[in-house]
This record gives sequence, structure tokens and C-alpha cells, in this order.
Amino acid sequence: MDPDVLVERLRAVCLALPEVTEKISHGSPSWFVRKMFVSWVGRHHDDTHLSLWAAAPEGVQAEMVAAEPGRFFVPPYVGHRGWLGMRLDAEPGGPDWDEVREVVTDAYRHIAPRRLVALLG
Repeated sequence: MDPDVLVERLRAVCLALPEVTEKISHGSPSWFVRKMFVSWVGRHHDDTHLSLWAAAPEGVQAEMVAAEPGRFFVPPYVGHRGWLGMRLDAEPGGPDWDEVREVVTDAYRHIAPRRLVALLG
């Protein structure tokens, strides 16, 4: 998997949401809607996988990690706040972009102000 292609696809998913901005945070592209809701981690933080970290509503992290520990994980630093780690290189053909979009949109809904969430329908 080409990390540049993955981050470009992730960027497109994140920036398609209302009022999202991109900034570098802790050396990685990250996406904000007032507060950070997704960060591209790549292979940082001693992880050998290409991954993203996303804000998640209470209980989602535990549910996803238990259901699919090969693809989802508790990320360091933010895992204690319920954030979800998602490996983008877990599948040989690349990630399921519909699923990535769902994780990103859920993170957005969790962090964004209600007026912006309402725009999603």
C-alpha cells in the first residue's frame, strides 16, 4: 500500500464534510471541525501499520476492537478517551473505503457542533 495514496484518499473523505480543516498535528495530517476528529498516523508511534485514529462515541472502541482486532485497535495517547484506531493496510486489496467513510463520519458526528451534524441529514 502506498502511504501517499492512502492519505490522499483519507484527505478527500475528511474534507468532504462541512467546515473541516486540515492541519499538521504531532507531525501528521489531521482533520478538525473546531476540534480534531481524525488523524492520519501512518507508521508513527512505533506502529508498523498504516492507520488512522478517529474520535468515537462511548462504547464504539471496545465493540470494534472486540469484533475485529486485526483491523481495529486502541491507539496510544488517545485510546483512554475512547478514540478508535483503524488499520488501513489490514486487507491485501486496501481498505474498504465505504467503511473508512463511515468511521470518519461517525467521528465527525461525535465532535462537530449539532448545526453541522444536521447538515449531514
